[in-house]
Amino acid sequence: MIKVKSRGGESIQMMVKRFKKMCEKEGLIRDIKRNSYYEKPSEKNRRARKKSARMARITSTTRP
Repeated sequence: MIKVKSRGGESIQMMVKRFKKMCEKEGLIRDIKRNSYYEKPSEKNRRARKKSARMARITSTTRP
């Protein structure tokens, strides 16, 4: 759960801005958008395979 405490002399707009940044950093917005519609299991698996292949490619190119 994301909590934002007011700093001394901070406006509401700045608090909202910090809250949005924290949500972005946590990936909360991305998860909400992804879960807002139904995704078939085969599509989930395809996305996971693409992600793992991309990560394998990145790690293989950075290592000597």
